[in-house]
Amino acid sequence: MSPTPPARRLRLQLPRRMFAQVLLMQVAIAAGVAVLATGLFLAPLSDQLDDQAMRRALSIAQTTAAQPQIAEDLTDTPATAGGPVQREAERIRTATKAEYIVVMDRRGVRWSHPTPSEIGRLVSTDPGQALAGHDVMQIDSGTLGRTARGKVPLRDGDGKIVGAVSVGIAYDSVRARLLHAIPGLFAYAGGALAVGALAAWLISRRVQRQTRDLAFSDISALLAEREAMLHGIREGVVALDRAGRIRLLNDEARRLLGIGDEAVGRSLDEALGEGRTADVLAGRVTGTDLLTVRGQRVLVANRMPTDDGGAVATLRDRTELEQLGRELDSTRGLIDALRAQDHEHANRMHTVLGLLELEMYDDAVEFVGEVVGDHRATAEQVAEKIQDPLLAALLVGKATVAAERGVALSLADRTGLPDRLIDPRGLVTIVGNLVDNALDATAGTPHARVEVELQAEGRTATLRVRDTGPGIPEEQRELIFTEGWSTKQRPAHRERGIGLPLVRRLAERQGGSATVGEAAGGGAEFTVVLPEALAEADLEPALTVPSDPHAHTVAEEESR
Repeated sequence: MSPTPPARRLRLQLPRRMFAQVLLMQVAIAAGVAVLATGLFLAPLSDQLDDQAMRRALSIAQTTAAQPQIAEDLTDTPATAGGPVQREAERIRTATKAEYIVVMDRRGVRWSHPTPSEIGRLVSTDPGQALAGHDVMQIDSGTLGRTARGKVPLRDGDGKIVGAVSVGIAYDSVRARLLHAIPGLFAYAGGALAVGALAAWLISRRVQRQTRDLAFSDISALLAEREAMLHGIREGVVALDRAGRIRLLNDEARRLLGIGDEAVGRSLDEALGEGRTADVLAGRVTGTDLLTVRGQRVLVANRMPTDDGGAVATLRDRTELEQLGRELDSTRGLIDALRAQDHEHANRMHTVLGLLELEMYDDAVEFVGEVVGDHRATAEQVAEKIQDPLLAALLVGKATVAAERGVALSLADRTGLPDRLIDPRGLVTIVGNLVDNALDATAGTPHARVEVELQAEGRTATLRVRDTGPGIPEEQRELIFTEGWSTKQRPAHRERGIGLPLVRRLAERQGGSATVGEAAGGGAEFTVVLPEALAEADLEPALTVPSDPHAHTVAEEESR
């Protein structure tokens, strides 16, 4: 036979659902409050009823003692059951419905009593205080049982104490009044408990809807999972309330946005400052995978509204991807330049070979000299006007690419830039972006031409890039500097709409500006002013490399 299983111990368990637990707790609280309020009401009620009964007895005793005829009859007539004192006391007792009215002399002998046989006997309780001239109220027991009593001295016409009057109210009537009040009190308490239970049920139903009928353990587990997920993922998460204030930031969001816990509870404009990043997170700019720039980082943001009127925004760091895309573009640009040079070199070699085969040696020598001279002249012209080697090398390379694409790239006559740039890489980024945009705009158009003008005045450098392309409509001249906006087809490896916003950002970081207008002969003219671009003339120029390696590689973006 199998052993008898041990008896299970009876254990009371709370329901698992939050709705049921909240309802149970609220009903228990309402019941406890009702019981406590009833007890607190009943406790003083008994004392109040006792005090009312004693005061009533004292009032009847004072009224009886105030009649001078009773004191006069007490001194002039004997204590008998048919005497005038007994008749008057019984009349008053019947009128007031008192339990008894006892008139006594100074010896404590009764002259009146509801039981005639007690007349002439000593009272059962001490009348000393009343005979001494004091009013007395008390609950005491006597020949007629427990009563609420009032005792007063009885005085004659001269004010001399000749006896005392004791009046009693049956204590059973006081208790009956108390018991009579209890059912009504319980009825009120029950009604209050019912209203409280109904309110508790309504509140619990609301809690059930808002918590989706989850148990406390489920909510605790969800919170733990949320914390682990928010701080473990490599995407920034920003939660907003219905007023647009930040209520949650994970570690990655703090890193990407450059803000800390002090931003919690503040609006986006207060925490981030006005700009596209705040507009995207606040939902003032709509769409998916929206590009924005925060500091030196390129971010992709998505925003999802929540049921409570708030929203959750996610942020991804696209800086490294943008850097790889720009490196790919740089590589492609270098390949295009090499291909253009190779194509041009092959044509020239074929020409030289033909001249040699035709034994036109003098013409061959002259042709080679012209070719070398043209190339050298272009490089020398750029180097003469642009003394910074990085910027000069960029423009020479861009001239080769432009020639391959059928665009004439030239320097304006007024161009002149000394070798005193504080941040040459930053200016290389700006010039490269604007020249690439100009080449894209003019390539394939008749008489395509791009002109670059660089001027220095004191420490200020001014850059102008003009093209003969279609130009920028006036209503779009500010829009093109917005992150993510572009008229070009998006390449497969990266996003568009980064270059021009970062050109403006690089200019504004140096206290300058970047604007666009209409060129004199049609097309677009971009103007960038950098007030602090040049070192003082008596200082030795130095190349300053930004502390962030992504500061300029990120900016090399083709965007219009």
